[in-house]
Amino acid sequence: MESIIKLSSITRHYTVGTELVKALRGVNLEIYKNEYVALMGPSGSGKSTLMNMLGCLDTPTSGTYILNGTDVSSMTDNQLAEVRNKEIGFVFQTFNLLPRSTALENVALPLIYKGVKKSEREIRAKEVLTQVNLADRMDHRPNELSGGQRQRVAIARALVNKPSIILADEPTGNLDTKTSVEIMGLFEDIHNLGNTIILVTHEEDIARHAHRIVRLRDGVVESDEHNDNPVRVKNRTAEMI
Repeated sequence: MESIIKLSSITRHYTVGTELVKALRGVNLEIYKNEYVALMGPSGSGKSTLMNMLGCLDTPTSGTYILNGTDVSSMTDNQLAEVRNKEIGFVFQTFNLLPRSTALENVALPLIYKGVKKSEREIRAKEVLTQVNLADRMDHRPNELSGGQRQRVAIARALVNKPSIILADEPTGNLDTKTSVEIMGLFEDIHNLGNTIILVTHEEDIARHAHRIVRLRDGVVESDEHNDNPVRVKNRTAEMI
Protein backbone atom coordinates (compact mmCIF):
# COMPACT_ATOMS: atom_id res chain seq x y z
CA MET A 1 0.00 0.00 0.00
CA GLU A 2 1.12 3.54 -0.74
CA SER A 3 1.66 5.84 2.24
CA ILE A 4 -0.03 9.24 2.12
CA ILE A 5 0.89 10.38 5.65
CA LYS A 6 3.96 9.45 7.67
CA LEU A 7 4.62 11.00 11.07
CA SER A 8 7.94 10.14 12.70
CA SER A 9 8.68 11.05 16.36
CA ILE A 10 6.38 14.09 16.24
CA THR A 11 6.41 16.32 19.32
CA ARG A 12 4.53 19.57 19.94
CA HIS A 13 5.29 21.70 22.97
CA TYR A 14 3.54 24.92 24.01
CA THR A 15 4.40 27.47 26.64
CA VAL A 16 1.38 28.58 28.67
CA GLY A 17 2.49 31.28 31.08
CA THR A 18 5.50 29.73 32.78
CA GLU A 19 4.41 26.15 32.12
CA LEU A 20 5.68 23.95 29.28
CA VAL A 21 2.84 21.83 27.89
CA LYS A 22 3.92 18.71 26.00
CA ALA A 23 0.83 18.12 23.84
CA LEU A 24 2.44 15.47 21.62
CA ARG A 25 5.26 13.31 22.94
CA GLY A 26 6.73 11.39 20.02
CA VAL A 27 3.87 10.30 17.77
CA ASN A 28 4.56 7.77 15.02
CA LEU A 29 1.73 7.21 12.58
CA GLU A 30 1.42 6.03 8.99
CA ILE A 31 -1.79 6.33 6.97
CA TYR A 32 -2.19 4.82 3.52
CA LYS A 33 -4.06 5.98 0.43
CA ASN A 34 -7.83 5.27 0.54
CA GLU A 35 -7.77 4.39 4.24
CA TYR A 36 -10.70 5.38 6.47
CA VAL A 37 -9.25 6.22 9.89
CA ALA A 38 -10.94 7.43 13.07
CA LEU A 39 -8.78 9.42 15.49
CA MET A 40 -10.01 9.28 19.07
CA GLY A 41 -8.90 10.41 22.52
CA PRO A 42 -10.17 12.07 25.68
CA SER A 43 -9.78 15.78 26.40
CA GLY A 44 -6.08 16.57 26.84
CA SER A 45 -4.94 13.52 24.87
CA GLY A 46 -3.34 15.58 22.10
CA LYS A 47 -6.07 14.69 19.59
CA SER A 48 -6.78 18.30 18.55
CA THR A 49 -3.07 19.11 18.33
CA LEU A 50 -2.51 16.07 16.13
CA MET A 51 -5.45 17.03 13.95
CA ASN A 52 -3.95 20.51 13.46
CA MET A 53 -0.65 18.86 12.56
CA LEU A 54 -2.24 16.49 10.05
CA GLY A 55 -4.18 19.39 8.52
CA CYS A 56 -1.02 21.51 8.11
CA LEU A 57 -2.47 24.13 10.47
CA ASP A 58 0.55 23.75 12.75
CA THR A 59 4.13 22.49 12.58
CA PRO A 60 5.88 20.12 15.03
CA THR A 61 8.41 21.12 17.66
CA SER A 62 10.45 18.14 16.47
CA GLY A 63 10.03 15.12 14.21
CA THR A 64 9.05 14.83 10.55
CA TYR A 65 5.74 14.85 8.71
CA ILE A 66 5.76 13.53 5.15
CA LEU A 67 2.52 14.30 3.30
CA ASN A 68 2.10 12.73 -0.13
CA GLY A 69 5.88 12.49 -0.52
CA THR A 70 6.62 16.05 0.66
CA ASP A 71 8.22 16.98 3.99
CA VAL A 72 5.91 19.63 5.45
CA SER A 73 7.49 19.65 8.95
CA SER A 74 9.27 22.99 8.68
CA MET A 75 7.31 24.84 6.01
CA THR A 76 6.38 28.50 6.34
CA ASP A 77 2.76 29.52 6.92
CA ASN A 78 2.38 30.49 3.25
CA GLN A 79 3.78 27.17 2.07
CA LEU A 80 1.48 25.30 4.45
CA ALA A 81 -1.52 27.27 3.14
CA GLU A 82 -0.69 26.13 -0.40
CA VAL A 83 -0.39 22.51 0.71
CA ARG A 84 -3.70 22.71 2.60
CA ASN A 85 -5.56 24.11 -0.38
CA LYS A 86 -4.20 21.41 -2.67
CA GLU A 87 -4.08 18.31 -0.48
CA ILE A 88 -6.69 18.59 2.30
CA GLY A 89 -10.43 19.06 2.40
CA PHE A 90 -11.74 20.12 5.82
CA VAL A 91 -15.15 19.33 7.29
CA PHE A 92 -15.95 20.99 10.63
CA GLN A 93 -18.55 20.41 13.32
CA THR A 94 -19.83 23.99 12.95
CA PHE A 95 -19.97 23.85 9.09
CA ASN A 96 -18.09 27.21 8.74
CA LEU A 97 -20.23 28.42 5.83
CA LEU A 98 -20.50 32.05 4.72
CA PRO A 99 -24.04 33.06 5.77
CA ARG A 100 -24.73 35.50 2.92
CA SER A 101 -23.45 33.22 0.18
CA THR A 102 -25.42 30.50 -1.59
CA ALA A 103 -24.52 26.82 -1.35
CA LEU A 104 -22.93 27.09 -4.80
CA GLU A 105 -20.84 30.13 -3.81
CA ASN A 106 -19.72 28.49 -0.56
CA VAL A 107 -18.59 25.36 -2.39
CA ALA A 108 -16.78 27.30 -5.12
CA LEU A 109 -14.81 29.41 -2.62
CA PRO A 110 -11.64 27.23 -2.42
CA LEU A 111 -11.40 27.38 -6.22
CA ILE A 112 -11.19 31.18 -6.08
CA TYR A 113 -8.08 30.89 -3.90
CA LYS A 114 -6.71 28.42 -6.43
CA GLY A 115 -7.21 30.89 -9.30
CA VAL A 116 -9.78 28.83 -11.23
CA LYS A 117 -11.88 30.93 -13.61
CA LYS A 118 -15.56 31.49 -12.80
CA SER A 119 -17.12 29.26 -15.47
CA GLU A 120 -14.95 26.30 -14.38
CA ARG A 121 -15.65 27.02 -10.69
CA GLU A 122 -19.39 26.79 -11.28
CA ILE A 123 -19.15 23.53 -13.22
CA ARG A 124 -17.04 21.87 -10.53
CA ALA A 125 -19.14 23.22 -7.63
CA LYS A 126 -22.35 21.99 -9.27
CA GLU A 127 -20.69 18.61 -9.80
CA VAL A 128 -19.89 18.07 -6.11
CA LEU A 129 -23.21 19.48 -4.88
CA THR A 130 -24.92 16.93 -7.10
CA GLN A 131 -22.62 14.24 -5.67
CA VAL A 132 -23.87 15.06 -2.13
CA ASN A 133 -27.52 15.12 -3.29
CA LEU A 134 -28.02 18.88 -3.16
CA ALA A 135 -28.61 19.60 -6.84
CA ASP A 136 -31.90 21.37 -6.02
CA ARG A 137 -30.47 23.47 -3.17
CA MET A 138 -27.59 25.21 -4.94
CA ASP A 139 -29.12 28.71 -4.74
CA HIS A 140 -30.14 28.41 -1.06
CA ARG A 141 -28.26 30.25 1.68
CA PRO A 142 -27.23 28.41 4.88
CA ASN A 143 -30.20 29.77 6.89
CA GLU A 144 -32.52 28.21 4.31
CA LEU A 145 -30.99 24.75 4.81
CA SER A 146 -31.32 22.14 7.55
CA GLY A 147 -28.29 21.17 9.66
CA GLY A 148 -27.75 18.05 7.59
CA GLN A 149 -27.96 19.99 4.33
CA ARG A 150 -25.46 22.55 5.65
CA GLN A 151 -23.05 19.75 6.50
CA ARG A 152 -23.51 18.36 2.99
CA VAL A 153 -22.56 21.78 1.59
CA ALA A 154 -19.47 21.73 3.83
CA ILE A 155 -18.56 18.25 2.58
CA ALA A 156 -19.02 19.37 -1.05
CA ARG A 157 -16.72 22.33 -0.35
CA ALA A 158 -14.14 19.91 1.08
CA LEU A 159 -14.32 17.79 -2.09
CA VAL A 160 -14.25 20.61 -4.65
CA ASN A 161 -10.43 20.77 -4.98
CA LYS A 162 -10.18 16.96 -5.37
CA PRO A 163 -7.95 16.74 -2.28
CA SER A 164 -5.82 13.75 -1.29
CA ILE A 165 -7.36 13.69 2.20
CA ILE A 166 -10.70 14.58 3.77
CA LEU A 167 -10.12 15.63 7.39
CA ALA A 168 -13.40 15.68 9.30
CA ASP A 169 -13.45 17.17 12.80
CA GLU A 170 -16.51 15.96 14.79
CA PRO A 171 -18.62 16.20 11.59
CA THR A 172 -21.79 14.92 13.29
CA GLY A 173 -21.36 16.86 16.56
CA ASN A 174 -24.19 19.33 15.79
CA LEU A 175 -26.56 16.83 14.18
CA ASP A 176 -29.33 14.58 15.47
CA THR A 177 -28.94 10.79 15.36
CA LYS A 178 -30.84 10.18 12.11
CA THR A 179 -28.99 12.95 10.27
CA SER A 180 -25.65 11.75 11.71
CA VAL A 181 -26.24 8.31 10.24
CA GLU A 182 -27.01 9.81 6.83
CA ILE A 183 -23.87 11.97 6.92
CA MET A 184 -21.79 8.89 7.83
CA GLY A 185 -23.36 7.14 4.84
CA LEU A 186 -22.14 10.01 2.69
CA PHE A 187 -18.59 9.58 4.05
CA GLU A 188 -18.90 5.90 3.13
CA ASP A 189 -19.74 6.86 -0.45
CA ILE A 190 -16.81 9.30 -0.59
CA HIS A 191 -14.44 6.65 0.75
CA ASN A 192 -15.71 4.14 -1.82
CA LEU A 193 -14.84 6.64 -4.57
CA GLY A 194 -11.18 6.47 -3.48
CA ASN A 195 -10.71 9.28 -0.95
CA THR A 196 -8.59 8.96 2.17
CA ILE A 197 -10.70 9.96 5.19
CA ILE A 198 -9.49 10.91 8.66
CA LEU A 199 -12.37 11.30 11.07
CA VAL A 200 -11.73 13.01 14.42
CA THR A 201 -14.42 12.06 16.95
CA HIS A 202 -15.04 11.32 20.62
CA GLU A 203 -18.09 9.18 19.81
CA GLU A 204 -17.51 5.42 19.71
CA ASP A 205 -20.52 4.74 17.47
CA ILE A 206 -19.24 7.25 14.89
CA ALA A 207 -15.67 5.88 15.07
CA ARG A 208 -16.96 2.37 14.33
CA HIS A 209 -17.79 3.47 10.76
CA ALA A 210 -14.03 3.70 10.09
CA HIS A 211 -11.83 0.77 9.06
CA ARG A 212 -9.10 1.70 11.53
CA ILE A 213 -9.25 3.37 14.94
CA VAL A 214 -6.25 5.22 16.39
CA ARG A 215 -6.53 6.21 20.07
CA LEU A 216 -4.40 8.88 21.72
CA ARG A 217 -3.69 9.38 25.40
CA ASP A 218 -1.26 11.78 27.07
CA GLY A 219 0.26 12.84 23.75
CA VAL A 220 1.11 9.37 22.42
CA VAL A 221 -0.67 6.71 20.35
CA GLU A 222 -2.21 4.37 22.91
CA SER A 223 -3.63 1.90 20.40
CA ASP A 224 -3.94 1.50 16.64
CA GLU A 225 -6.35 -1.21 15.57
CA HIS A 226 -8.06 -2.31 12.39
CA ASN A 227 -11.84 -2.47 12.60
CA ASP A 228 -12.77 -5.70 10.81
CA ASN A 229 -16.52 -5.02 10.99
CA PRO A 230 -17.09 -1.32 10.25
CA VAL A 231 -20.65 -0.06 10.61
CA ARG A 232 -22.39 0.27 7.26
CA VAL A 233 -25.30 2.59 6.57
CA LYS A 234 -27.93 0.47 4.84
CA ASN A 235 -30.96 1.33 2.73
CA ARG A 236 -29.82 4.87 1.99
CA THR A 237 -31.84 7.03 -0.36
CA ALA A 238 -30.98 10.16 -2.28
CA GLU A 239 -33.56 12.15 -0.33
CA MET A 240 -32.61 15.47 1.17
CA ILE A 241 -31.69 15.47 4.81
